[in-house]
Amino acid sequence: EETERTAIHEVMEQQTVSIAKAGITTTLNARATVLAAANPAYSRYDTRKSPAENMALPASLLSRFDLMWLILDRADAELDAALAQHVLNVHSLHSGGGDNANSSSSIGSGGRSDGEELLEPSELRAYVAKARTFTPQVPRELNEDIACAY
Repeated sequence: EETERTAIHEVMEQQTVSIAKAGITTTLNARATVLAAANPAYSRYDTRKSPAENMALPASLLSRFDLMWLILDRADAELDAALAQHVLNVHSLHSGGGDNANSSSSIGSGGRSDGEELLEPSELRAYVAKARTFTPQVPRELNEDIACAY
């Protein structure tokens, strides 16, 4: 959000936070370390563009950081395929465990005028507890398709 970006400028530049609540206005000292991470806009870092352009952040905000460390993921089809295969092997059916039988339960009650059901907090807790008993597995026959899509 743009308002959040502008609010952080004062904190990072002057180490103060201005607060205005209930008719009282004050400035507080801000002594903190800011560690941030950002992904490139459109998921790919373009080496022809500046970091500010790649991260879609204003240079005025980036200039407030004392250190900027770029970690680039260079496109490498062979390495990406090996990584995809490793992830699939970790989550494939051969690891066993867990009761994955399809079960149905009637969790949910109440209704809304738009047709969606509301869950009571106790019902939601029961649903989450049941979901935690499952260990999702990726069938081996899907490994090739998923690796290609990755």
